[in-house]
Amino acid sequence: MEYTKTYVTKDEHIDVQQIMDGLYYPFYMEDCRHAFIKDVLGFDFVEEAEKGVYMVLSQYSIKFLRSLKKGDEFTVTCAVFGDAGGQPRLHFKQSIMLNNKVMTSAVFTGTCVPATGGRPYLPEGLKAKLEGIPTLEV
Repeated sequence: MEYTKTYVTKDEHIDVQQIMDGLYYPFYMEDCRHAFIKDVLGFDFVEEAEKGVYMVLSQYSIKFLRSLKKGDEFTVTCAVFGDAGGQPRLHFKQSIMLNNKVMTSAVFTGTCVPATGGRPYLPEGLKAKLEGIPTLEV
């Protein structure tokens, strides 16, 4: 299951070299990932936080292959994978694409934790939506 969203680089994200500052690539990926989590997985961050369930990142890795420039219209992709080791975490493979070329690729790993503290877990409703997804070894 893959999800995509289209964006245009914001002028304020362009640095003195006339390319997008590396700090902003993960922000676009986060926006797409959060939309995917809500629209496809049905996990609403606000509602779940009010119920005491926090979805948090535990790690990520990112590769910068090409730079975006001012005014570029690009797409961000997001696909979810289970954990190959059976841990209660999700791996989101994401790419930023421009003209069918990968500009940046990343894997974001996350899980859920109780707001009151405790061990990582995946809520039952989320697990049901994820049944049968492929796994990813990180």
